[in-house]
Amino acid sequence: MPLRFDAARLLADVEALGLPSFVYYDAVPLRSPAHLVDPTLPAPPPAEDYADGTWTSWLDVPALASAPAIVEALDAIRALAPVNLVRVLRLAPGAVVQEHTDPTLALHIARSMVRLTIPVQCPSGASFFLNGTPVPFAPGECWYLRLSDPHRVVNDTAVERIHLTVDVVPTPELTRQIVSGAAASCSEGSSATRR
Repeated sequence: MPLRFDAARLLADVEALGLPSFVYYDAVPLRSPAHLVDPTLPAPPPAEDYADGTWTSWLDVPALASAPAIVEALDAIRALAPVNLVRVLRLAPGAVVQEHTDPTLALHIARSMVRLTIPVQCPSGASFFLNGTPVPFAPGECWYLRLSDPHRVVNDTAVERIHLTVDVVPTPELTRQIVSGAAASCSEGSSATRR
């Protein structure tokens, strides 16, 4: 996608959150279902379909207010589409996320959210594979990936791999930018990725 962010500022925000040490994989919510952020709110009733995020209200966690670069990135995305779930994903040195699919995270799935990924720290040797093809992430870029397709992650480095993921409800403008980016990506010879 044409969005670009200052990866150094994003990393400084992540470091300022004072996240605890972890083993293997860590998903830190910065925006979540409202009842998980504010336990005084009632849990939503069961829903027939959870894919599009309308089953609940969403709230920023208090710590997000002290992360200005992340807030700026989210504001830029909010100008294109409603933002639901936001997480910092950390993968430990030497860790592997086995190949899997996320069946409801794709633009072609009706009533589905899509996940935008912003690499914050992606050391050389940390690889994300989509349909067996490595995705050429660079820090600060914003990517749409069709995660209903098989994907896996390998962090064959001595450094944490850190990404910011933003699940959004697709809008016509967001869809236009994704399709436009896909066309540009295909013309550059890579049909597996959408930047």
